[in-house]
Amino acid sequence: HINHSIFWTNLCKDGGEPSGKLLQAINRDFGSLQVLQARLNAIAIAVQGSGWGWLGYNKIDKRLEVACCPNQDPLEPTTGLVPLFGIDVWEHAYYLQYKNVRADYVNAIWKIADWKNIEERYESAHTD
Repeated sequence: HINHSIFWTNLCKDGGEPSGKLLQAINRDFGSLQVLQARLNAIAIAVQGSGWGWLGYNKIDKRLEVACCPNQDPLEPTTGLVPLFGIDVWEHAYYLQYKNVRADYVNAIWKIADWKNIEERYESAHTD
């Protein structure tokens, strides 16, 4: 339940681009948005069976990280990372539109990523 609750708030019609402190953190921890996207895409596409790809915040290291979780396992209890942006790679998330081409779905989801929501999650995790 928690994964989908985050997932639905992470999406919006006109996605946009990250900005502000979140963009600074992305550039610091990955080098660029494109590198972050490539790393998260690779992890999400590689999930065996069903699961999730995540951008999360490591409160101990104070850095952004990408991770994956099998099935419905939630990110924070599984890895210690605070979830910022999740990609649902269960077949139900993409099969009707993308058939069995998970990579096309994962690449396309960035067009509807709600960066305002993701930045709010980052700010909340970063200041806790």
